[in-house]
Amino acid sequence: MKIISWNVNGIRAAEKKGFCEWLKNCNADVVCIQETKASPEQLSENLTAPEGYKTFWSSAKKAGYSGTALYSRITPDKIEKMGDDRFDDEGRALFAYFGNLVVISAYFPNSQDAGKRLDYKLAFCDTMLSKCTDLVKSGFNIVLCGDYNIAHKPIDLANPKSNEGNAGYLPEERAWMDTFTANGYADVFRRFCPEPQQYTWWSYRFHAREKNIGWRIDYTCVNESFFQNVQSAAIHSQTQGSDHCPIEIVVNYPCRQNHAQ
Repeated sequence: MKIISWNVNGIRAAEKKGFCEWLKNCNADVVCIQETKASPEQLSENLTAPEGYKTFWSSAKKAGYSGTALYSRITPDKIEKMGDDRFDDEGRALFAYFGNLVVISAYFPNSQDAGKRLDYKLAFCDTMLSKCTDLVKSGFNIVLCGDYNIAHKPIDLANPKSNEGNAGYLPEERAWMDTFTANGYADVFRRFCPEPQQYTWWSYRFHAREKNIGWRIDYTCVNESFFQNVQSAAIHSQTQGSDHCPIEIVVNYPCRQNHAQ
């Protein structure tokens, strides 16, 4: 099963930049989308009913803000949201069940300047960890995909020293990632690729992407007991259309269900 995750920074903007063509050619079984900034009724059929995919949406109550989506060639057994209005009102996550595998598209909150939303962000993080742990204890494996809005280690951003104290690299956020991985979850890409200068987000300012002055804040994580099923992980840094790029994971898991029509 090939799973791709991408923060598109506005799916209507992404459509104008070739998203539908990219989707057609990406050859993914499941595509997790973050920051849709739209609800389905605002979107073209090319986005809501692309050939070969079923689509699922969790949109924010606030217009033009946040939101997650999931495109699947395989019909899920069920789709769930977080089950907590604090986060579902912002469309923060979708859980897709495929047998005993749960693929999650998650858009972690930004803690914002001076940590203005840090408490909200950490509440989301703790709730997500609790949900993942409950799923694993119940016999499910999880693939948690998305924009975590956290650079975990100094290797995960170009300028760690100058960003200490900035949103996405706060000690509390990095400590949560320590807790998350210590509780039995693997940062898949980093396991496959220990090299530096591997980023998934670049500021639109100062030609940051051209210079590769970026942050790795988008992740695919799995429970440790499922890691042996992971075949590969990749960052598609050359794919344009957002200030983030897509990330990919391939897992050894049978696509045994009916494909979406």
